[in-house]
Amino acid sequence: QVQLVESGGGLVQAGGSLRLSCAASGLTFSSNSMGWFRQAPGKEREFVAGISWSGGNTYYADSFVKGRFTISRDNAKNTVYLQMNSLKPEDTAVYYCAADPIGRPTGPFGYWGQGTQVTVSS
Repeated sequence: QVQLVESGGGLVQAGGSLRLSCAASGLTFSSNSMGWFRQAPGKEREFVAGISWSGGNTYYADSFVKGRFTISRDNAKNTVYLQMNSLKPEDTAVYYCAADPIGRPTGPFGYWGQGTQVTVSS
């Protein structure tokens, strides 16, 4: 059974930083593309960042990430990270981790975590 468990969310002031983690189990992590998505209240879920199985290729939603976020992975720890800097109130959302053994790092993704809340206060 595939499990993706996100952690690291919380409340932070604008301009602050958070590092999200996603621990994976039940799959061959090093063979999976991984991604981060987010969903704000009343909005559709949107792609944030993706990383290839090797970590050699990364992708970002340039429209709002703009160099503030960095995705990385540690295949020895079966974990993917999202470092978020210079956070803005509009980054407030539930952040989801996703995995897929076949899809590209931008999706589609077959496995999803339960999400972690990120709240950025102004």
